[in-house]
Amino acid sequence: MALLGLFMIVSGPVAAQSLVPGWTSSDISRLKVWISAAPEDALPVLDTRKLDQAVASGGAPMASAEARNLALKLAEMHLVGRAGASEKRGWNIVDTDSVAGLSPMLDHALADGTLDTFFAMLRPAHAEYSALRAAYAKESDPARRLAIARNMERWRWMPRSLGSDYVLVNTAKFEADLWRGGEKAGNWRVIVGKLSTPTPVFDATITGVILNPWWEIPDSIVRESVGSLVRRNPSLARARGYVWSDGRYRQKPGPNNALGQMKLVMPNRFSVFMHDTPNKDLFNKEVRAFSHGCIRTGDAIGYAATLLEGVKTREEVDAIVKAGKTTQIDLSTPLPLYIAYFTAVSDGRGGVELLDDLYGRDSRIREVADATGEAVHMAASGCVMTGAEG
Repeated sequence: MALLGLFMIVSGPVAAQSLVPGWTSSDISRLKVWISAAPEDALPVLDTRKLDQAVASGGAPMASAEARNLALKLAEMHLVGRAGASEKRGWNIVDTDSVAGLSPMLDHALADGTLDTFFAMLRPAHAEYSALRAAYAKESDPARRLAIARNMERWRWMPRSLGSDYVLVNTAKFEADLWRGGEKAGNWRVIVGKLSTPTPVFDATITGVILNPWWEIPDSIVRESVGSLVRRNPSLARARGYVWSDGRYRQKPGPNNALGQMKLVMPNRFSVFMHDTPNKDLFNKEVRAFSHGCIRTGDAIGYAATLLEGVKTREEVDAIVKAGKTTQIDLSTPLPLYIAYFTAVSDGRGGVELLDDLYGRDSRIREVADATGEAVHMAASGCVMTGAEG
């Protein structure tokens, strides 16, 4: 549901006429409370000097204009974050939250006396963000605070609400979580891209499962190994299921297939998929970065059967796999999938676990707020505060 629609449900319907109310002294006081509280969300404190001057001069229209400008700036930071394009580089999850909707929401909140609700509803709704926020308030170590702040910012780049049913893959944690009805319904270990071929951050939609899939071999892997194997040792290539047909290299379904026995139908521009693997032993590794970018999934058939609940039973899934015939089965309802990257996560005990920055992406988020709400720039290493104000 769009944020504006959700706000209307909570606060009441927007009147048919245009709402452009003035700001009362009480409204301005509440705004300044929210501005002062911005560091609780690892956001900077906005400069209120122009607002204070307008209030002191007694110019109500000017004070209202300054208050509105500050409120929209603060609202935008809460909703979509404050990072620039270079800091978001490589983050390809589409944020469906619309900054354009903030203005009518703010006007309605002022008219309805629900300014506190307006700001509170702009924070990311996910439990992970709440856990990070709580840990950030208690953390005193500067390095840990920085890591938590950067990941709070990443959550603001996500859609505010991911919905009730979805899959969230955290490549930094090597795990995939299935959420149903707003509750975590399953967790699977995954293998992600190695450092030279990192798994990208993106969103997709899972529409189905392919059991006993063929592998359409990417050109990069053909150049790296498969093409020369087919040319130099065709008998070994055939034994491994590699075939050349219709101008492309493919691998037949079978125990040696690189996709294993399952692949998700999840069209995306990166040609990155979640699938099984014949190399099960790699799931016992603590750091699981071995792929060319795709996401190999532990207990892949169990994962597929869970996604197909209501469509196929586990017994039916096992029977199809055993038969060895390539079979595509559609999910009852398409499922959103988010391939994300979070290096600070809830530990499930009221604290936060910091993960290794596998792909060196943390340092891209260069500017955060310190404990007082002052903006500080971080050096490229991500570890040194320069003290420069933003």
